[in-house]
Amino acid sequence: MDDQKIVDLYWERSESAIKETQKKYGRYCHSIAYAILHSNEDAEECVNDTYLRAWGAIPPAKPSRLATFLGKITRNLALDRYDSAHAQKRHTATELVLDELSECIPDADSTLDLTDKIALGDAINSFLEGLPVKTRQIFMRRYWYLSSIKDIARDVDMSESAVKVSLMRTRNIFKAHLEKEGIVL
Repeated sequence: MDDQKIVDLYWERSESAIKETQKKYGRYCHSIAYAILHSNEDAEECVNDTYLRAWGAIPPAKPSRLATFLGKITRNLALDRYDSAHAQKRHTATELVLDELSECIPDADSTLDLTDKIALGDAINSFLEGLPVKTRQIFMRRYWYLSSIKDIARDVDMSESAVKVSLMRTRNIFKAHLEKEGIVL
């Protein structure tokens, strides 16, 4: 079933919307949650919470890209679950990935107002659009999907060292791009 028909089912408040979402995007959402939580049980709970959150958000939302909409919900739920489970612990794999970007982007808890957040989002989008496809894939796999260096290297057919260098260079370019756009770090 195509995305528009699934969204229409949500708008009609048909329970089959959840079944169709699960059929089409269940594995996708699970892979996002699992990459963050490293637990099948926690990932499954996040995926189920994603369906509940989507049910509550559609309507009024009418997402044009259902995969992106669901992926964002899943990622946010998994990160929230991760934060609560690891509040006192440090240096886990997920924590290290998030720390890599800490010197490039403002802290999420900072006092950015809505205008600043919109500007940051626009700057990130323009940066990503300007990257070569392979570099963008590596960057997104690491910082959006929180994939390991080893997994990225295997999937893009590069050495782990080459992936690390690519990420370091891309972070430096990213930081310079944000500064050029007037984003204060």
